[in-house]
Amino acid sequence: MLLPAVGVHAAEREGWNLTQGVTAISQQVYDLHMTIFYICVAIGVLVFGVMFWAIIRHRKSKGAKPASFHESTKVEIAWTLVPFLILVGMAIPATQVLLDMEDTTEPDLTVQVTGSQWKWHYRYFDHDVAFFSLLASSPEQIRNERQKRDTYLLEVDQPLVLPVGRKVRFLITSQDVIHSWWVPAFAVKKDANPGFINEAWTKIDKPGIYRGQCAELCGKDHGFMPIVVIAKPQEEFDAWVQKTALAQQKAREEEQRLLDMEMPMDELMALGKQVYDSRCGMCHQSEGQGMPGVFPALAGAEIAIQPDRLVDHIDIVVNGKAGTAMQAFGPQLSLKELAAVVTYERNAWGNDTGDTVQAAQINAVKSGEDL
Repeated sequence: MLLPAVGVHAAEREGWNLTQGVTAISQQVYDLHMTIFYICVAIGVLVFGVMFWAIIRHRKSKGAKPASFHESTKVEIAWTLVPFLILVGMAIPATQVLLDMEDTTEPDLTVQVTGSQWKWHYRYFDHDVAFFSLLASSPEQIRNERQKRDTYLLEVDQPLVLPVGRKVRFLITSQDVIHSWWVPAFAVKKDANPGFINEAWTKIDKPGIYRGQCAELCGKDHGFMPIVVIAKPQEEFDAWVQKTALAQQKAREEEQRLLDMEMPMDELMALGKQVYDSRCGMCHQSEGQGMPGVFPALAGAEIAIQPDRLVDHIDIVVNGKAGTAMQAFGPQLSLKELAAVVTYERNAWGNDTGDTVQAAQINAVKSGEDL
């Protein structure tokens, strides 16, 4: 066996072994893993040792004669009873760990985790805080036009922030297809199924930054929805919650103020390009050419150039399109960002409609009003 030969600690340093993690439950999982591993090593050594000893000791060249016996009751009982006892011995600690992993009772904090193609949404119960967490690795890094950082594809714009030393319950679900929320350092890996809620929990022992990924093949950008968790002491977490809640409240107030404003074309186009590149370009491509048979082109598309299709254009960006990969961006983007990206799509790549979409028009579509 390779691991005993090089040592368990060396294997951990090389990334061959299971992550020990930073929670009590992750340590339990690691200890169980190593216990079962050593049992398997012992069985392997014993079985192969006896087998090779028998091959060498009773080989024909030494004049060994094969035994002639049939149906030994003692042997039958032994090779049935011994594996049974071994499995029972393995099942007892495994059952205890599984029960501890599923015990989500009496949490200090509850966070709803919602997966969607291809991002995570976090909502803190008992706090007025909710946000989307998106990949922060730049398109230039993905296209190999810029040097990749050490955290390439494992960095986000808004990480999940959790307190140290508090039991955190996760309610995990999905908006579209099956995802899987996986943070190895917490020993947490739960499927996010549309229409269902799965529960998990953690209690982080050490402040720090912990990274994970979606562990379910959920579509073409499956590799682009990482998880980043920042664990802070309780007082720092409380300060972060207060600051974030205040910022989100101000953002909502700013949106209401925008309803009475007219943004100029140049401001809309500049912001729209940023939003398009970060949210839309992966599917519809950087020049709006789309991916034939998968994602429709926007350059020259009727919905993006005909004046009478403006409401349809806004509606599909805000509410998505059922039965397709087109998501509803209404809950994800601000009114200003939605107005800007629709304006950009109607005036980029030669579309040149001259249309400027304002926050009030977006709000009317979100509210179901007639424009």
